[in-house]
Amino acid sequence: MESTVAEQRHNTRQDLSWPISIWLPEANRFFNGKSVNVSRGGAFISIPMTTPVAAGNEIEINYPRTQTLAKEKGQYARIKNAKVLRVDRKQMLHDGSIGIAVEFDE
Repeated sequence: MESTVAEQRHNTRQDLSWPISIWLPEANRFFNGKSVNVSRGGAFISIPMTTPVAAGNEIEINYPRTQTLAKEKGQYARIKNAKVLRVDRKQMLHDGSIGIAVEFDE
């Protein structure tokens, strides 16, 4: 029997590999990773397999800005609060990391 996963995205995702860090309050620390793809409503992020993250965790995602953009915007990072929807530990990414799907807070 074959199962089908329903598409639940409301926004189109764009591939974007960008360095990020996430603040995980449960661990009381930052973890470095990178975005895989991003949409208006969420993202898929690659993080180290040792990150103690679980579905339902509230995290803070920090997207660093270039020096030029930081001067223009007045900040060195774009900060987004998000909720972890899914943690994919079964299928490690090519660099040995795991993937998490997050939904940005409104």
